[in-house]
Amino acid sequence: MHRIPVESSTIDSIGYEKKVLEVRFCNGGLYQYLDVPEPVLARLMRASSKGRFFNREIRGRYPAIRLERQATPI
Repeated sequence: MHRIPVESSTIDSIGYEKKVLEVRFCNGGLYQYLDVPEPVLARLMRASSKGRFFNREIRGRYPAIRLERQATPI
């Protein structure tokens, strides 16, 4: 899935396709959140603090799948 970089201290990039929200975190974790409505994505992208919005409105509210963890370069 194509993701776009976002300005956030916790979220690196965000993708969305067919109600699946894909989030790459700055710590390297990559997750997909299922059945996320488009209006929630729109509010996330407009949020002044994407990490705070994510924690309040997405984490724990939608089923999640951990895909992989990106290695941190040395």
